[in-house]
Amino acid sequence: MKQQRSHHRALRIALVGTRGVPAHYGGFETCVEEVGRRLVQRGHEVIVYCRAGNATGKRLTDYQGMQLVQLPALRRRSLETLSHTGLSVAHLMAHRTDAAIVFNAANAPWLPLLRLAKIPVATHMDGLEWKRAKWGPVGKQYYRWAESFSVRASNALIADAAGIRDYYRSRFDAATELITYGAPILEPREPKLLSTVGLESGKYHLVVARLEPENHVHMIVEGYVRSGAKLPLVVVGSTPYGHEYNSQVQAAADSRVIFLGGVWDQDLLDELYANAAVYWHGHSVGGTNPSLLRPIGAGAATNAFDVNFNREVLGFSGRYFRNADDVARLVEDAESHPDVSTARGDMARQIAARYDWDLVTARYEQLCYALADRTLTNPRAEQGENRPTTVRAADESRVAS
Repeated sequence: MKQQRSHHRALRIALVGTRGVPAHYGGFETCVEEVGRRLVQRGHEVIVYCRAGNATGKRLTDYQGMQLVQLPALRRRSLETLSHTGLSVAHLMAHRTDAAIVFNAANAPWLPLLRLAKIPVATHMDGLEWKRAKWGPVGKQYYRWAESFSVRASNALIADAAGIRDYYRSRFDAATELITYGAPILEPREPKLLSTVGLESGKYHLVVARLEPENHVHMIVEGYVRSGAKLPLVVVGSTPYGHEYNSQVQAAADSRVIFLGGVWDQDLLDELYANAAVYWHGHSVGGTNPSLLRPIGAGAATNAFDVNFNREVLGFSGRYFRNADDVARLVEDAESHPDVSTARGDMARQIAARYDWDLVTARYEQLCYALADRTLTNPRAEQGENRPTTVRAADESRVAS
């Protein structure tokens, strides 16, 4: 019988394909920071590949115990991720690790190089990227191909929501590791920063999102304007590429809509979440989105675009919309029944407690041990490679909700 290797040994783990840490941008970066630092606390060596300039222009070499490798990227929407990951993989081939986690299926072309270097790799597939309006026909076709190739070229796949897991099961007959994100839990406290942006606790609606069509900020603003709302709508977010959609959103607004742009002060952002009368979440193509977990962790009553990913998280605590008329109705309902919104916010915070970063990290650690020990088998990959499979954990139901 083959001797079982110890799961108490330290691993060398690479986290590849994101902007890196400190986390300033999105869900992948938040996951890398929260999981990476906890893996370090568990005794592992964690190497994070970062885009040069991510850390507010500073070239950090370490952060919260993680080793940072700063590399450049082409500053074009269609090439930024792919170019940076290509350089990261080239560096990684010369500095091998026991396991690698590659974030974003768009990085699929580089997976064979990791296999050539005999570095076992799990690919975090994210949401259904080909549905995003910002991609033209060529981009959508590329993401379709990247999904399929990632299934064949990865040792394991990671899905952050049951809906994403089900998609890969039905479309590719491929199993995934179901590992969600964690939710920060913010206890009620007296706001100190709201007044600096002219707001009062419980007296505004809030949306925080990149201004992209699939996040439905325009729909939220349009519906709000149709309503007889007395409380202002605060819009936090910016447009990373191009300004056409941003202009459309602003054109749909009236004097009751307040645009704050990007808010990078986390304390202020936390106060905005925790003191909103209602939080509006319009994301439609991702999985378990950190921008949804953060407001429910702050106890914000949340209204969300009606897709399975959002219902999976919010359940009965949420209210759902499909068009601007739904938004207008929900706005007026929230202002007419603030006690109901308060109760929904309390329920949302209880749901958020299920999304625990320590449990999420335990799942990533278990996966990395399985990768390092070559215990995953994959007949879908080219001959000699390993198949994506599900590593089960006793606490999976708590993490996955």
